[in-house]
Amino acid sequence: MPMEKTFDPAAIEAKWAHEWESRGLFRPDRPDATPFTIVNPPPNVTGALHIGHALDNTLQDVLVRYERLRGKDALWVVGMDHAGIATQMVVERQLEARQDKRTNYSREEFIDKVWQWKAESGGQITGQLRRLGCSMDWSREQFTMDPHFTRAVVKVFVDLHKKGLIYRDKRLVNWDPKLKTAISDLEVETHEVQGGFWHFKYPLADGVTLDDGRDYIEVATTRPETMLADMAVAVHPDDTRYKSVIGKDILQPITGRRFKVVADEHADPELGSGAVKITPGHDFNDFDVGKRAGFKPGEMLNMFDGDANVIQTADGLVPDEYLGLHRFKRDGVDGARELVVTRMKEAGFLIPHIDKNGDEHDAEPRTIQTPFGDRGGVVIEPWLTDQWYVDAETLAQPPMQAVRDGRINIVPKTWEKTFFNWMENIQPWCVSRQLWWGHRIPAWYAEDGRIFVAETEEEAQAEAGAGVALNRDEDVLDTWFSSALWPFATLGWPENTELLKRHYPNDVLISGFDILFFWDARMAMQGMEFMGDVPWKTLYLHGLVRAPDGAKMSKSKGNVVDPLGLIDQYGADALRFFMSAMESQGRDIKMDDARLAGYRNFATKLWNAARFCEANGIAASTSLEAPPATLPVNRWIIGEVADTVAAMETAFAAYRFDEAANAIYSFAWDRFCDWYLELIKGSIDDETRAVAGWVLDQILVMLHPFMPFITEELWTGLGDRADYPLIIAKWPAPAAEKDADASADIDWLIKLVSELRTAKAELGLPPGARLTAHFPASLKPRTDKLSAQLDRLARLESVRFDPAPAGASAQLVVEGETITVPLEGVIDIGAVREPITKAPPRTQKERDGLAGRLNNPSFVERAKPEAVEKARADHAAKEAEADRLTAALARLG
Repeated sequence: MPMEKTFDPAAIEAKWAHEWESRGLFRPDRPDATPFTIVNPPPNVTGALHIGHALDNTLQDVLVRYERLRGKDALWVVGMDHAGIATQMVVERQLEARQDKRTNYSREEFIDKVWQWKAESGGQITGQLRRLGCSMDWSREQFTMDPHFTRAVVKVFVDLHKKGLIYRDKRLVNWDPKLKTAISDLEVETHEVQGGFWHFKYPLADGVTLDDGRDYIEVATTRPETMLADMAVAVHPDDTRYKSVIGKDILQPITGRRFKVVADEHADPELGSGAVKITPGHDFNDFDVGKRAGFKPGEMLNMFDGDANVIQTADGLVPDEYLGLHRFKRDGVDGARELVVTRMKEAGFLIPHIDKNGDEHDAEPRTIQTPFGDRGGVVIEPWLTDQWYVDAETLAQPPMQAVRDGRINIVPKTWEKTFFNWMENIQPWCVSRQLWWGHRIPAWYAEDGRIFVAETEEEAQAEAGAGVALNRDEDVLDTWFSSALWPFATLGWPENTELLKRHYPNDVLISGFDILFFWDARMAMQGMEFMGDVPWKTLYLHGLVRAPDGAKMSKSKGNVVDPLGLIDQYGADALRFFMSAMESQGRDIKMDDARLAGYRNFATKLWNAARFCEANGIAASTSLEAPPATLPVNRWIIGEVADTVAAMETAFAAYRFDEAANAIYSFAWDRFCDWYLELIKGSIDDETRAVAGWVLDQILVMLHPFMPFITEELWTGLGDRADYPLIIAKWPAPAAEKDADASADIDWLIKLVSELRTAKAELGLPPGARLTAHFPASLKPRTDKLSAQLDRLARLESVRFDPAPAGASAQLVVEGETITVPLEGVIDIGAVREPITKAPPRTQKERDGLAGRLNNPSFVERAKPEAVEKARADHAAKEAEADRLTAALARLG
């Protein structure tokens, strides 16, 4: 059946996505082949495909399709993460919409509702990944709450606990009062908030005074409410202002609590008064000061409940009027902060702020870096509570050594410094979350406080003894704890399956740099602890996809791009090629509709080239090796194929997706479509048909990792090979080298024709105008050999080897040889020369002005990045224009 006249991406994408998957072509049976393994960062079950997913999964699919074409047993593990907090929030919102709430149900009833939601609405992203063309092993789709995966999670927890690498401890956590759960440091976002900086007098007890006679110490805080749980005031041990009162008592005005002035280097004599109020139960720095001062975590005072409302402290000294108040003003109602300030002011203990106009205010206005939960969206409260922790410092040592000795190769290398900085300063990892949806912690408590950690309740009961009543821990594990097992639990661990033995360690992990610590580092820790080997040999970190102006995409800015909309507009192949061609190591990608349209045009150009081949009897090749060729043009294009294959293999080996994409783009568009097909028009013999069919096949194979849909459609349309689809075809092996003579001849011809076409355009001559050219006699053998192509492409009236006549002419310099084209009587040379002569000085002036700006460090360092980039682009354009005009003048002699 003849090919359709126009290329329609939508018509072929759904067809091939179904065909590949239904025939099991994403995972062909290759038991004897070299394995290649990559695991997909599991998207949240609540998620939808965003532009970052499109980049991440495109790069993975490019690698998987490339290795599959190279004959490897390519396994791309796919699945979803249960997304504890996100999923529970989705289901709770559904309940709230029906005037219902989670606490109206038992834990088991609520979890049933979550599973019901997953069955009905979860996992829409898997269909969206299929639209992108992701050739994942969908037959083994994983889910982190599947029974086999849950077993692996429980075993890891129990084994780590036995080794002393998981323990329960009372520490400060980032508490989200909206979600009512602890969250990790990595789930905290810092926002700038306009707030206040209050100064207060803290009276010294028992008539003690400072050396200057004051009977109080001045302290300052952005969180006045926390003074209800203050336990000390810290001063620097070398601060002479306070040396005499170290060890003396403070009498806190509101609570009447007596506590000490302690010496600690945390207090900076250069900041404010040099004295710091210490609330160890509600501030991370104060927690450390409190421990150094001798307070055990269990002795530290807590003044908030899980909603961040004030409760009574263990010493019973918080006045009743504060109990039940929120920590600060909420929904227009004053909270503990506002009442503390009011009472301290009434009692004369507030030190007012005097502004530059002499006016008095309760507080100094400040822009405060404030922690917010990334999902709850409210201010995080440091809260003292019992949680489960992983000894991350111990687990971090093997991965760091693996990066040092090269067993893990981080690409690009620039990320190694960031990796080591975080790993060397890693803190205990809080892995318990106060949720219902997730992997419930396998720990049981006896009434006497003993804890039994076991894989099953029966094992815990056996350890506790008959008749001992046990209650299971209510908390679940951090989602990242389970996803850290992804490289091996998805392959069957803890069973030593054949799949696990064959595909662990994985070959490569492709990840956004933003989850280097959330996920990548933790996979390295757990993989090396439980498998005794690295989880993957290469960790490739890509950048972000940004808005066209370089800004980070966000819903609030309204600059978020929907990849499905881009697929609808340009096709999946164009989007994939854009992502690949723009992925340059260490750099973010800017969205660019013009480039997307350009790659859509590239697909159309390839489609039209295939139609030209079909119309001229050029069909599918039957040989992996290059066919025999005697004609220079055919020997040339075979050499170009060999060069392109080598360039792409080199680029893939170095994870240079951009270089691999641009190599096949340049060859397919420029060398094949623009030149080879033009060179063979009108002289397509059997040899040329065989070579052209073979070259087009090689293009389809090399382009397939980037543009799978159109290449598979053309592969099938050009030949009867239903039993040999492109997705499982063989990577090119031309078994041919570049023919130096043929390459020299054709490259010279291309340069000559390009120069002639440029000259015609600048002179205002129509492309079809036939001119006479005078060549040096030394070029006669070459022009004789290429006479047919010269006649058709160069459109020369005659080729001469005698000296050109006197008068106006164009001088074409090709590889050091000058070809003269007489212009006398053809054009008014003066009229052409005048505008070209005037243009260079103006263009050069603009070029030099831009160069001056770019050479000015003040501009480069202080201007917005997008302004600097625009200046560089403008400079490059002006420089190219100046060079073009200079060359045009030179051609006119």
